[in-house]
Amino acid sequence: MQKEAIKAQDNKATENAKLPWTAQDTTWMLSLFGTAVGAGILFLPINAGMGGFWPLVVMALIIGPMTYLAHRGLSRFVCSSNIEGSDITQVVEEHFGKGAGKAITVLYFFAIYPIVLIYGVSITNVVDSFMVNQLGMDSLPRWLLSGGLILAMMSVMVAGEKLMLKVTQFLVYPLVIILAFLALYMVPNWKMDALMELPSAGDFIGTIWLTIPVLIFAFNHSPAISQFSVSLKRDHGKNASRKADVILRNTSLMLVGFVMLFVFSCVLSLSPEQLAQAKAENLPILSYLANVYDSAFITYFAPFIAFIAIVSSFFGHYLGASEGMRGIIVKQMEGNGKEVDEGKLNKGILVFMFLSIWAVAIINPSVLGMIEALGGPIIAAILYLMPMYAVYKVDALKAYRGRVTNIFVIIAGLASMTAILYGLL
Repeated sequence: MQKEAIKAQDNKATENAKLPWTAQDTTWMLSLFGTAVGAGILFLPINAGMGGFWPLVVMALIIGPMTYLAHRGLSRFVCSSNIEGSDITQVVEEHFGKGAGKAITVLYFFAIYPIVLIYGVSITNVVDSFMVNQLGMDSLPRWLLSGGLILAMMSVMVAGEKLMLKVTQFLVYPLVIILAFLALYMVPNWKMDALMELPSAGDFIGTIWLTIPVLIFAFNHSPAISQFSVSLKRDHGKNASRKADVILRNTSLMLVGFVMLFVFSCVLSLSPEQLAQAKAENLPILSYLANVYDSAFITYFAPFIAFIAIVSSFFGHYLGASEGMRGIIVKQMEGNGKEVDEGKLNKGILVFMFLSIWAVAIINPSVLGMIEALGGPIIAAILYLMPMYAVYKVDALKAYRGRVTNIFVIIAGLASMTAILYGLL
């Protein structure tokens, strides 16, 4: 009994010990930032900016808590597993049973997979626009350009998690520096008359409500949260959730600071008509800026930032999509009593992902249309609602019950889903 008491005391002391910030924490923070920042700087200024300046101020105030609390909830959910190395698809099955496990795994895949397709379209459009508008070249055949770009991005993922994290870290540093500089560079072009335009109360609330799905999408780094949490559990054991909380808080602060500075700068520099034109041309805002600004700096650096942002964000989303697809196939095969051949499974997922991303990149559908119709509602369900449901159903998470922050996350998730349904109707 005495030994057990001493062991319990030691475990409690370990759980309450201070967790110093490490270089690995910085690497994960930058990787999560890179996963989210692509969508944030490419598409958020277009949709959020068309509603005016003051609704955007309110969005800037609420998106930080929304992003941090939702991702913290998902990470805590993954960390709650008693089985070592369990990813999100396995944790769902552990807590909710095989039937729910299969359903959530399918939803998880379809929350992330459309975003991977979006980046296939976007990287092709960014490079093609740069070649035509900045370099004065003729467009390459779309099938050839898109195929080469997608193959190059997927090659990094095939090389493994360590290389992916290193490449992301390498990409994010220049991205952050140039992004901040570009936002400040546009300050002299700000049109301050936007501050004088105040929409009616109905339009004000409606704009915020209908933009929440794009806000959630723009700051979403949930595809990387599962592997992030698994890695922290491997390195920190019972302290994984505490370590994740700190990293996710710093990631959210970094995202809100840099992305919203850029978004405000774009909205104050461009008219609503110009933002609508960017949406109609299916171009990320950075490529549009490069085409309309008579400045060598913006002309060449804006497409460069867009390229880096897409590549870094693609990595995190591909990680989540392939994880979800693997979960679907493995559960199906195990349910049929079949043995899983990991080598064949990995190759099959690789081939499917490449061919489907390539096909959609060639077709070139509306990017913002795909975000609004496909990504938003499922992301809200998986990221905002499912972890909160788990808090009140799973004993391992009962310590987090009865908190005001839970209600805030649930309201944000429901607001996103109802906004999408309203938009579709």
